[in-house]
Amino acid sequence: MTKPPTAAQRRIIEAADPATGRLAGSEAQLAALVRHRLAFRHPRPPHAYFLTPTGHRVREEGAGGPAAGVPGPPPAAPPAESGLFAARTGAEPIPPPGAGSPARARDVRSAWEGLLEMRRMTNPDGARDRPCGWERTHLVQAAALALEAAGCPPGPEGYRVGETPQPEAVAVRDVAPEGLRACAAALEAAGWQVSEHAERARGERYLLASPRRG
Repeated sequence: MTKPPTAAQRRIIEAADPATGRLAGSEAQLAALVRHRLAFRHPRPPHAYFLTPTGHRVREEGAGGPAAGVPGPPPAAPPAESGLFAARTGAEPIPPPGAGSPARARDVRSAWEGLLEMRRMTNPDGARDRPCGWERTHLVQAAALALEAAGCPPGPEGYRVGETPQPEAVAVRDVAPEGLRACAAALEAAGWQVSEHAERARGERYLLASPRRG
C-alpha cells in the first residue's frame, strides 16, 4: 500500500498553483511525490513538477482528515513522457468505472490545465491557445482530452475519435448531428482546425481535425 504523504509533503501539495498544479520544493521532496504518484516531472526544460489527478484529490480533500493522507488510485494509463491521464476516445466498449463522477470531472480538469501549461512551456511564444508538440504526436489522445474537457460525452452515445491516413489529422464521429457540431465547436475553441465531411458509402457525417499551427 502506498504510504500517506508526510506533513511536509502535504504542505507542498497544498501550496501548489491552484490552476496548473505546479509545485515548488527541493528536488528530493518533489522526487518523493513522484514516487508516490502524487506528482509528475515535465519532460522538457525547466523540468517543472506538477500534481497528478491523485495529487489534486489529496489537496482538495484538505489536510487533517483521514482521507487527506491517503492517496487514491493512480491515474489510468498515463503516458510516461507527459504524466497526463488517459482521455476517453469513445472506443471504450462500456463506460469505465467512475464515468461522469465528480472525481472524473476533477481529473479531466486537472489534465486539461496540465496540457495548457505544457503548451505555455513548450510553444516558442508561450501560447496556451494553440496545440503543442506533444499533441501533434498524440493526436487521438489530445483531441479526446479537448472534447472531454469541453463537456462532450464520449461513446457509445457520444463522440468517437480515431486515427486517419492523413498526417496530423484525426476523425471525430458522433451519433447525432448536434453532437458533431458541439464537437467541432469544442475542438476549434481548443486550437484545432476542423472540417466536416461525409463518407460516400454510408453518407455518415464526420469531422477531420488537425492541430492549428498559427
